[in-house]
Amino acid sequence: MSGTQKSKIDMTTGHIMKNIILFAIPIIIGNVLQQLYTTVDAIVIGKYCGDTSLAAVGTSSQPVEVLLCVFLGIGTGVSILISQYTGAKESEKVVSVCGTSITFIYIIGIPIGILGWFAAPYILEFMKVPQDVWNAALIYTRVVFLGTLGNLGYNMNAGILRGLGDSKASLWFLVVSCVSNVVFDLLFVAGVGMDVAGAALSTSIAMFISWIVSIVYIRKKFPEIQFTFLPRRFSGTMMKDILAIGLPVGLNNSLYSLGHVALQTFNNSQGAIFMAGGAVAGRITGCSNIAITGLSSAATTFSGQNYGAKKYARIKEGHWRIPLCSGLITLGFGLFFIMIHKPIIRFFSSDEMVLMYASRHVVVMLLSQWFFAIFNCIISIVNGTGKVRYTTIVNILMLWAVRIPSAYIINRYFDGTWVMLCFPISFSFGMFAMIGYYLFSPAWKEVMRMAEKNS
Repeated sequence: MSGTQKSKIDMTTGHIMKNIILFAIPIIIGNVLQQLYTTVDAIVIGKYCGDTSLAAVGTSSQPVEVLLCVFLGIGTGVSILISQYTGAKESEKVVSVCGTSITFIYIIGIPIGILGWFAAPYILEFMKVPQDVWNAALIYTRVVFLGTLGNLGYNMNAGILRGLGDSKASLWFLVVSCVSNVVFDLLFVAGVGMDVAGAALSTSIAMFISWIVSIVYIRKKFPEIQFTFLPRRFSGTMMKDILAIGLPVGLNNSLYSLGHVALQTFNNSQGAIFMAGGAVAGRITGCSNIAITGLSSAATTFSGQNYGAKKYARIKEGHWRIPLCSGLITLGFGLFFIMIHKPIIRFFSSDEMVLMYASRHVVVMLLSQWFFAIFNCIISIVNGTGKVRYTTIVNILMLWAVRIPSAYIINRYFDGTWVMLCFPISFSFGMFAMIGYYLFSPAWKEVMRMAEKNS
């Protein structure tokens, strides 16, 4: 283990917020890079292909997430278990989780890629994609589905490394992915003129490259976990444990993405100009919430490692500080991007209506994302303890009982071009629901009681 310690952060010792920030920084930088290359993706498509292709990419990303998110949620279960076993110093179980996850990737990744190819037209039909966007959206969706194995493999391996306490490696994998994606974008879209098919192919190839690089890294830096390229071992008992935590998270993620598909139908009903405006806005709002994923991932690892090590007092010490830090950072980023967003969105389109819709979307979202930051951090801390039932219910209610009904009411009875107001409504609901868990849940009160006992 001595050769791997420098790349790992032990969340069970040391200053809590220092560890959280050190763990989160590489993920935040990685999010910046990811936003950068998706932004380059949008700029290339907008400049070389036009607003219709831009709208196609914006609407096509949602159905791909529906099938992927359930399995990426299971990857979260893998990360949580590894963080708990790492905290408890149970190295044999870490090896078993990793071996089982490798087999799972192949069992799931290949069939999803094939299924997605054939299911794509039916999904887009359900989403009511306009005819002028249909062909581009179909080819983009199909090509991205073919990259499922690489996507799952990369995200699973990144989750394993986060569970081990190594967040720096994911940054380097994203550097590889970003550079690859930009190079292939310029080659396939700007050079060869493949339109959205070239953008989708670039994304898929980049994910496969990152997956392969992540395997090489894990094998070199963590030889003790006996990581392999191909499946060699599988534990039914461990798979059951993974599913017990990861399946509720995955199903929740999938329902969440399915809900986003439903929301996308409201956007689609406003036409290609409004769709393009939403796609442009997404590049800005994505940049503004770069801290959320990093701090939430750090919160999960922090909670999991300390729960496994039975250091409940540290969980108590961090369970408010981490979400508040995430909320303040996200609010700061949001206000900054609101001030500078207008000249930025002109890089993507010159159509004044597209820019107007994009600007409206940006302002509404960025004034409310700090609610989501606090909500997501609390959920991550609770999930790290393995208590995923309540968080799953809250996520489902936030989307299906609050956000979608709000969107329907706005679209049906008011002005559909303000449909994005459903997000701040649902964000505030989710935040208060998770604060309620802290205050009233018997399970969380037990964790706090153990913290008092151990302090």
